[in-house]
Amino acid sequence: MKQLFFLCLLGVALGVQAQQNWLGNTSPTYDELIAYLQQLDRAHKEIKLYNMGPSDYGQPIYLCVINGHRDSSQTFEKARKSTTILINNAIHPGEPDGINACLIWLDQWIGAGKPLKSRDHKDLPVIAFIPAYNVGGMYNRTGTSRVNQNGPEAYGFRGSAKNLDLNRDFTKMDAVNTRAFVQIFQALDPDIFIDNHVSNGADYPYTLTYISSMKERMAPSMQTLTYDNCIPTLKEYCQIGNFELFPYVELKGETPEEGIVAFNDLPRYAMGYASLFHALSFTVETHMLKPFPQRVQATLQFMNATIAFAISNTTLIENARKEAIQWSQAQTYFRYNYQLNEQAKDSIRFKGYAAIYPKHPITGLAQLEYDQQKPYEQFIPYFNAYLPKDSIAIPKYYVIGGQETEVIQNLQLNGVAYQVIDSFYYEDVNCFVVKDYKAPTRPYEGHFKLSNIQIANSTQKLLLKPGDIMVPTQQDRAQFIHAVLQPKAEDSYLSWNFFDAYLQQKEYFSSYVFKDQIEQILENDPQLKKSYEEKKALDIKFA
Repeated sequence: MKQLFFLCLLGVALGVQAQQNWLGNTSPTYDELIAYLQQLDRAHKEIKLYNMGPSDYGQPIYLCVINGHRDSSQTFEKARKSTTILINNAIHPGEPDGINACLIWLDQWIGAGKPLKSRDHKDLPVIAFIPAYNVGGMYNRTGTSRVNQNGPEAYGFRGSAKNLDLNRDFTKMDAVNTRAFVQIFQALDPDIFIDNHVSNGADYPYTLTYISSMKERMAPSMQTLTYDNCIPTLKEYCQIGNFELFPYVELKGETPEEGIVAFNDLPRYAMGYASLFHALSFTVETHMLKPFPQRVQATLQFMNATIAFAISNTTLIENARKEAIQWSQAQTYFRYNYQLNEQAKDSIRFKGYAAIYPKHPITGLAQLEYDQQKPYEQFIPYFNAYLPKDSIAIPKYYVIGGQETEVIQNLQLNGVAYQVIDSFYYEDVNCFVVKDYKAPTRPYEGHFKLSNIQIANSTQKLLLKPGDIMVPTQQDRAQFIHAVLQPKAEDSYLSWNFFDAYLQQKEYFSSYVFKDQIEQILENDPQLKKSYEEKKALDIKFA
């Protein structure tokens, strides 16, 4: 198996010296990055750079495709029909490791003769990467916004031009960038998705950590592909390259000794979004305190390892995704609101640094530090199991009023099939009735996101009108559909304020007029009268 590592660049020795600009402690500006890729596009027919539409900054979002076709429509058709890897860079431009890693890969691949087959004649996947997704953040360039990070000398800012964290936007789709990303993703239908980041948090020896999709939310075939086939192979490949691959260190308490937690990749995140479409999805998190060139090499190593896995496992990947689509269409219940199962903790061997609490000479306060002179290796708790708190029977279809144009446009962009109603008629429909919810006092990513949503179901005969749509659930976008249309789901459109106007009372009445009808109403409805008397007897406040 170890020999397969060298297939990641198709069996050609890659001692080719990459551009020094990409190997040092600097990362290109957006203009430098795009100018260089445009140069490669002109010089090499195997490399194409596509303008995929504007960002919220006004400048384009580009997609670089290797091993596609000269014609863009044929390129995307090939991507959909063959094994495809999509890599996203600079969703947080202060974390530019992926930018440099992709440029080094391109330079090395060109220097190796641009091979498209491995030694055993297996095809290179279609490799696509978004050079810099958060364009506005790329232009907001300093060297101080990530003060705990060890290089590069200058980098971009986490927030977009509208100060959105784009890695929280993949269901609400507020940003123009997100709409461009969704168009890219749906056009490619990638089999593998990688989102490149740099971590914050504890100090430890690992340079290269990863987040994989929550296994409980995945189809069985994708769970097996991810955890039994892919991750063990990636770990072996990365180890050969002198980078130990370790799960992302999300702390349970203050220090790693108290345990780490498997990340809940909700649909709002890039990889959580990709997982809804059964892509093999990873977030790469290099460690902030490691030197930038080392982090870049670690990101490149993960990229190479993933390409090698894709070359050797094309059939396995394609079959797992097909089975996952069939599984999602066959489900009768949708499970959501996943909570960490603290009773099912595992353990994992962890390399760390001793946590110490020296008193600061000026403040006199004991502050957490990690002593790199005191490394350790021990088993720590690993909380990597989740349980769905809620579930609901899956309907045959969802009905959405034609006036909800933003919702319908979002469904369209995500490739959701639906039927448009062309005439008036009455239909018995199970309605979601919002009984209660909580709204925060401060906005989160541009929204006052609702929580603790209480829903009642009510079967009503509704008049459907031309322009309303019916969304069947028996389709390959089923997981995405449920995630956004089930009102209590973690990242539903209801929770993200798409339907807030319906939560306000519009008609009122004057009690002095209404009170004369109370007696008649209660006499005509014995059950209501009984409930009223019981409520008055048991509830002092109501009485």
